Amino acid sequence: MNPPDKPLSSIVEAIGHTPMVRLSRIIPKSGASVALKLESMNPGGSTKDRIALALVNAAEREGRLRPGGTIVEATAGNTGIALAMVAAVRGYRAIFYVPDKMSADKIRLLGAYGAEVRVVKDVPRSDPLNYQHQARQLAEELPNAAYMGQFEHPANPDAHFATTGPEIWDQCGREMVAFVAGAGTGGTISGIGRYLKSKNPEIAVVGADPVGSIFTGSYQPFQIEGMGEDYYPQTLDTAVVDRWVAVSDADAFAMAKRLAREEGILAGGSTGAILVVALQVAEDFPAPSTVVALAPDTGRNYLSGFFGRNLLPDANLPIESDKAQSVGHDR
Repeated sequence: MNPPDKPLSSIVEAIGHTPMVRLSRIIPKSGASVALKLESMNPGGSTKDRIALALVNAAEREGRLRPGGTIVEATAGNTGIALAMVAAVRGYRAIFYVPDKMSADKIRLLGAYGAEVRVVKDVPRSDPLNYQHQARQLAEELPNAAYMGQFEHPANPDAHFATTGPEIWDQCGREMVAFVAGAGTGGTISGIGRYLKSKNPEIAVVGADPVGSIFTGSYQPFQIEGMGEDYYPQTLDTAVVDRWVAVSDADAFAMAKRLAREEGILAGGSTGAILVVALQVAEDFPAPSTVVALAPDTGRNYLSGFFGRNLLPDANLPIESDKAQSVGHDR
């Protein structure tokens, strides 16, 4: 990634063009390699910077968000952080509903950008007190407010089709045999996967999913933030995903710790889950094949969470691939 040759007009112009790093110590035995797309290098610290800008632009274009207005969204943290950053630049008020399993670090970050945070109980979407329903209701009641709708608006996957997908293809397309990402809204894996398959239909798109998410089984509470759901969002295109692999909270957090201590890459628990799956997928391919995995955000969002706990498996222990359960269809 080359630095800009002149000052940018605002921080949002720094979104995108994130680097990709080939892992050198956490490697599969097959001879294939795993490369991480480091979305933590976005200015807001996650891949959600891309969709936040797209959602705000869409709301302005559609006339739902006007000068002096209020951005309202339901978020597990990263989309809210990104929207708060864009709101600061554009002069909007920002209010976010977040589930109470969200890390304290993310809540502090939202406040640092000047956003208002309303922490609510983490309940299924079928419950009227679900954070999405409460955020949508506030946007309907509050004058000059707009609900961003990351779980419904096509600007979410379209942003990744237009930016992240082409970046990944330019960085590693000809060597890539598979792409691994998680899904919360599903916009990331859908948009990137759709683009990559338009360039090479043989690329396998694999979804990493927490044990307890309905993408790989029946719903039950899980701790990994930002991925997994209790319903299928409109922004998720399941036809793009060739198969899903379920990963436990403990394995995801242990792998995230390994990534920090062995590769110097501080990433969140969702990255840990994605990397568990990427290593498993890579065992099916010989050198010089490359499996590209998305690292959605920075581990700095979780210093008060799993990085601060000592109750998880030793981060130096290898992850046993039979603990990751694969479901879905292979193409």
